[in-house]
Amino acid sequence: MKTIVIAAGYATRLGELTQNFPKPLLKIGNNTILGRMLDDIDTIPDIDEHIIVTNHKFAPIFEEWAAKQSYTKPITIIDDGTETNDTRLGAVCDLLLAIDHIDSHQPSAIANSHQPSPDLLVVAADNLLFFSFREFVEFAKQKGTSCIMCHHQPSVEKLQRTGVIVMDDDNRVLNMEEKPLFPKSEWAVPPFYIYLQKDLDLVRYSVENGCGKDAPGNLAHYMVEHTEMHAWPMSAGRFDIGSLDTYYEACERFGKK
Repeated sequence: MKTIVIAAGYATRLGELTQNFPKPLLKIGNNTILGRMLDDIDTIPDIDEHIIVTNHKFAPIFEEWAAKQSYTKPITIIDDGTETNDTRLGAVCDLLLAIDHIDSHQPSAIANSHQPSPDLLVVAADNLLFFSFREFVEFAKQKGTSCIMCHHQPSVEKLQRTGVIVMDDDNRVLNMEEKPLFPKSEWAVPPFYIYLQKDLDLVRYSVENGCGKDAPGNLAHYMVEHTEMHAWPMSAGRFDIGSLDTYYEACERFGKK
């Protein structure tokens, strides 16, 4: 299994703070937002590589950061070639770029034997998490399907700004809607996913078959309609850093932890 970190956005809502610097590498205490996430993911035995997809503007900064890390799994930085928010590829296309990279870097002997691609843990890099991704990986192994996360969200206003799912008693996802006007449940979907290798052809051809490109939730919505997926209810909370206010709040609340 490989980690794919989608980090090619420009974080325009953080203003000058991220005008020339990537949001995932902003400091929270003595670590970065991304570093806190990879500190956990790197301990998962199933993971063998961390692939970070960023843009051309920030790729050198990520390369410099990666060279200073000492994780047990290697870090690969992929430059998606874009330089502005207006020309960004979108999260789904950045994921496809990472999959193309994985496919093209398989050893020739393996490639010639049609060895399947690895499973993928796909994450957005702008959250502080208060649980371990190990739980999510074990859940996916137990279910044997591609999986998404979910968390209980009673606020209709907040549900109208995110993906919302309906699931059965076995956590199988029956329906997913993006930013519904009338949410059908109180289960919201954060940007963390596991796509098993058996479903990767669906991922590869998702955009050309009508999947939206911009948000990672577009792909999750598409996948729910085309394959069996389960949802893991988060065992603890998260802190989404989406604005200057939330970044400074994170520094104040969690910077010493």
